[in-house]
Amino acid sequence: MVKENICIVYGGKSAEHDVSKLTAQNVLNAIDKEKYLVDIIYITNDGLWKKKDNITEEIKSIESLNMADVEAGEITTLLKESSDGQPYDAVFPLLHGPNGEDGTIQGLFEVLDLPYVGNGVLAASSSMDKLVMKQLFEHRGLPQLPYISFLRSEYEKYEGNIIKLVKDKLTYPVFVKPANLGSSVGISKCNNEDELKAGIEEAFQFDRKLVIEQGINAREVEVAVLGNDYPETTWPGEVIKDVAFYDYKSKYKDGKISLQIPAELDEEVQMTLRNMALEAFKATDCSGLVRADFFVTEDNQIFINETNAMPGFTAFSMYPSLWENMGLSYSDLITKLIDLAKERHEDKKKNKYTID
Repeated sequence: MVKENICIVYGGKSAEHDVSKLTAQNVLNAIDKEKYLVDIIYITNDGLWKKKDNITEEIKSIESLNMADVEAGEITTLLKESSDGQPYDAVFPLLHGPNGEDGTIQGLFEVLDLPYVGNGVLAASSSMDKLVMKQLFEHRGLPQLPYISFLRSEYEKYEGNIIKLVKDKLTYPVFVKPANLGSSVGISKCNNEDELKAGIEEAFQFDRKLVIEQGINAREVEVAVLGNDYPETTWPGEVIKDVAFYDYKSKYKDGKISLQIPAELDEEVQMTLRNMALEAFKATDCSGLVRADFFVTEDNQIFINETNAMPGFTAFSMYPSLWENMGLSYSDLITKLIDLAKERHEDKKKNKYTID
């Protein structure tokens, strides 16, 4: 059997660099190497691109993915062809955060006319920017909690007014978030004005734009979406926390969360969540994969929190685990995503680029 050529891209100039390497380790160890010839490209924290061909061995540590002994190469040359000299059937970007999940690298793949896994430029960028995403959800009629947003330059000039706006519009606790990061990086739960100011300073280390959201006493429930024009959803899963708020450290290092799959909810609530996940998927013109995150209150009120266009994708992350519950294994999920990438690329070829 002739193998398909796949290139997995990971790392990146992002605070979520190490999360990306952990994801790459999991995918490389699970991808069907009988079906695929797999090359890898590592983007360093400094933005250098390094490549290794034909990965066949188990990846035992993320440190081995640093490619310390490999020289950096020119980007378009590295993406031009696989180790057997053929064009790539698909590129699989396992990049989290800015410069990877926000539409920038997707734009590169589009310019190079490469099939790639996951969301396109518009979906990736609008899902990455929490303010834009919320505005699109609002247009779609999806219920959300109150929020405000502002720029670093605005805060530097109008700090007092912004602090007053938070007090007038929201009720403590509130959550302060960089607009363009994930994996809980730079996010703070704030119970008073002093904590709010500290949280704002923390978040501005990672982005020039913040979103401050109303806190709520609710369950955190997530739905996985998979597909292109006709997406499918999973039954919801619930994040069970051993801490009041799980930040980057508790999520990835301390193991202070667990997953309840499926979530213990009334079937009507579960179906509502699945339908809302599809609406959120369509609101940002998504394709490939999305995880839609919700709050569900004690009296079954539902609020959408956000969508994640490149959700956590280790073997034990919520997104693959939700599909495992539906009977789709981690390895088969990887294959399905590659097939969806090729499907979308073939559909794009139907477009005309000349005027008769």
